[in-house]
Amino acid sequence: MIPKSELIEMFESIAEQTDWDMSEEMLWGYFFTDDDTEKLEALSERLSEMGYHFVDIASGDEVDDPFTLHVEKIEVHTPDTLDKRNAELAALAAEMGLSSYDGMDVGPIDGDDDMDDYDDDDDE
Repeated sequence: MIPKSELIEMFESIAEQTDWDMSEEMLWGYFFTDDDTEKLEALSERLSEMGYHFVDIASGDEVDDPFTLHVEKIEVHTPDTLDKRNAELAALAAEMGLSSYDGMDVGPIDGDDDMDDYDDDDDE
């Protein structure tokens, strides 16, 4: 899981490098990996019931890379609330037997960003 100290650094970096107002709703993307697309589909259905929007299940760039489930949700986060969300999603991934909760990214809802989505995926 992404350490809280890295989340604090991420928020500081966003404040320095963008004009995004992180106290407003943002589009948060969350990523999960596994070799079994059926597990990812099952998680996608569960997350959909929790208000997340399915984006896709993508294959990796290399032959042995796992598949990645990408979901999104419009939310407001602070480092504390994002740390809690990451813990919840990591626990859900473990409960469903997935390889990993792979992290998140964030961008403005309207897509008018100046950083091409701040990406802080974690490979744990």
